[in-house]
Amino acid sequence: MSAEAADPAAVPRRRSRPRIDLRRLGRVALLGPVPRDRLPDAIGHVADAHRAHHPDADLGILHRAYVLAESSHRGQMRKSGEPYITHPLAVTLILAELGAETTTLTASLLHDTVEDTEVTLDQVREQFGEEVCYLVDGVTKLEKVDYGAAAEPETFRKMLVATGNDVRVMSIKLADRLHNMRTLTVMRPEKQARIAKVTQDVLIPLAERLGVQALKTELEDLVFAILNPEGYEETRALIAEVTGESDPLAPIADNVRTTLREAGISAEVLIRPRHFVSVHRVRRKRGELRPTDFGRLLVLVGEDADCYAVLGELHTCFTPVVSEFKDFIAAPKFNLYQSLHTAVVGPEGAVAEVLIRTHRMHKVAEAGVVALGNPYAHDPTAAQQAEPSDERADPTRPGWLSRLLDWQESATDPDTFWTTLRADLAQDREITVFGTDGRTLGLPAGASCVDAAYAQHGERAHTCIGARVNGRLATLSTVLSDGDTVQLLLAQDTASGPSPEWLDHARTPAARIAITGWLSAHPDAPGPEAEGPAEPAADGPQPTAPARTRSGGRAANVVVDGPESPTRLAGCCTPVPPDEVVGIVVRGGAVTVHRQECPAVARMREIGRAPVAARWREEEDGRRDTAACRVTLVAESFGRPRLLADLTEAIATADAAIVAATVEPPSEQRVRHTYTLQLPDAAGLPALMRAMREVAGVYDVSRAQHPAATG
Repeated sequence: MSAEAADPAAVPRRRSRPRIDLRRLGRVALLGPVPRDRLPDAIGHVADAHRAHHPDADLGILHRAYVLAESSHRGQMRKSGEPYITHPLAVTLILAELGAETTTLTASLLHDTVEDTEVTLDQVREQFGEEVCYLVDGVTKLEKVDYGAAAEPETFRKMLVATGNDVRVMSIKLADRLHNMRTLTVMRPEKQARIAKVTQDVLIPLAERLGVQALKTELEDLVFAILNPEGYEETRALIAEVTGESDPLAPIADNVRTTLREAGISAEVLIRPRHFVSVHRVRRKRGELRPTDFGRLLVLVGEDADCYAVLGELHTCFTPVVSEFKDFIAAPKFNLYQSLHTAVVGPEGAVAEVLIRTHRMHKVAEAGVVALGNPYAHDPTAAQQAEPSDERADPTRPGWLSRLLDWQESATDPDTFWTTLRADLAQDREITVFGTDGRTLGLPAGASCVDAAYAQHGERAHTCIGARVNGRLATLSTVLSDGDTVQLLLAQDTASGPSPEWLDHARTPAARIAITGWLSAHPDAPGPEAEGPAEPAADGPQPTAPARTRSGGRAANVVVDGPESPTRLAGCCTPVPPDEVVGIVVRGGAVTVHRQECPAVARMREIGRAPVAARWREEEDGRRDTAACRVTLVAESFGRPRLLADLTEAIATADAAIVAATVEPPSEQRVRHTYTLQLPDAAGLPALMRAMREVAGVYDVSRAQHPAATG
């Protein structure tokens, strides 16, 4: 199946086979005579598609599964008026064209029998074996997804558990949802929209993460047509305008074929039309579409080294667009995807995007985990010995899925589970960080040391007091980059726990759920500051030693509109009177108060989360309560001897206590100092900043605006 269909209403098929009319085949299967010496026409098309990928496959079990499915569903009809058998047939054909192995196809044919007919799991086990029974049972537990909004969280929790035990369960479920989406027009508009929204929020991201691009792209187009009909029609009109015209990519493709042939590189060069959502995204990104934006060139070769050989020839013989180059072979995506992406300028200035991959990479790019076959084929005894309720170690299970399985067990509240699931699936990029012992941690992009602590140590991370990133001391709020080495520092006191501010820096569900759970169990316990200890630069001047403080009561002089809830001042922007402030509700119901101009506030508005009104408490005479407060200041200066001593003296003279300090390595004779200070009275802040600016060599002092992950 092609991952990039031009029309979601049309089902892409291999060129060697015409499109199959499943409605006609379903009626033939039920009513037409079938000679005993051959398969029925309906399952025969599935067998053809299966043999194209697995020439030596035993079709006998598929025949028996079809006979059982047809007889058990006989008399049942779909809402569209078709015989029900057309549904499992369509689902199985989708998987067969993706290259699924025989066991998956057998379970797909039977996936609705236990749920909707008199067939039992014991019968399935007796006739088809433990593996098929296991898969049918897993899919059965995912049925009735369309309960209603209240039931969806628990339904998808079951889906997640079943997927983790065997990714083939989710493969069947995705194909099942694709066929249902193809025939969704028979439902009421409001039900179409609800099903499409759930598909968009959960199933499409799951398809992306499992690497099944062929299913993901068609699901995207079908959802696009329902949830954004105006955008869909505009895109359809744009594609219709260029359909039938000479393809501007054709001459570039011919030039590429000639170039590679002359270089002695055996390659297949194809023109791949973009699907609807892809065209829509390109249009939104560029504003106006180029004639070549409706498709891309796909170059398929035999070996990994050939991919780089093709890239070298293209960049030598054509003008490359350097900003478009990406290497997903050396650094594969988290969903198994591998390919080289580039763009070149062809005749008359036309720009063509080019994908370069091996035939094997292409199969995995299209079918993802489906292309990996039976994950237990290497150890058949493991599959035979496992009971349907047992958890099995799936060698194809991606790291992100293992993490989801870990945290879903801790998310006892369905709403928490649903929210965190959608937030985690929205992360479309992963990073890998390394422990000092050589172990690796897979984390979503934007994860901090807080996330790494909980990913590595679980609940022991409650006692984390800091970290070393690439050998340098770092705060727990430090955002990690791909390839970083992280050493987490744990306190000896096991009774200590996290600060509520850790929630501002936690991006992973595991960290959020663990922190929220500890805070709920210890409502009166003060925790360590999220900023952790000072991080002196290894090769720069040494800062004053930090003093650790507790965070309890820091926001006592702030009033937040709405129900009474725990309130604290944000560590990312450290607001003090008379700053204009606003509150953001974080996990656990606590409110973090930020300055109005804090970047975290803008990010929350962008994702549709409305801040709550907040203001400084006033005394009886109308003056603002300017009690003790904490603030982070950044001093920019020219490097000179005794600069650090003079700055710390100015701070001490203003009666401010240094909680944490950082001095970055000098750059072009300029030095950046960051101080987190405790002031006895917020009214003294302007005078303190003036005193710091008056220190010789200091040319600017400003309030810090640290990037913080909120919500």
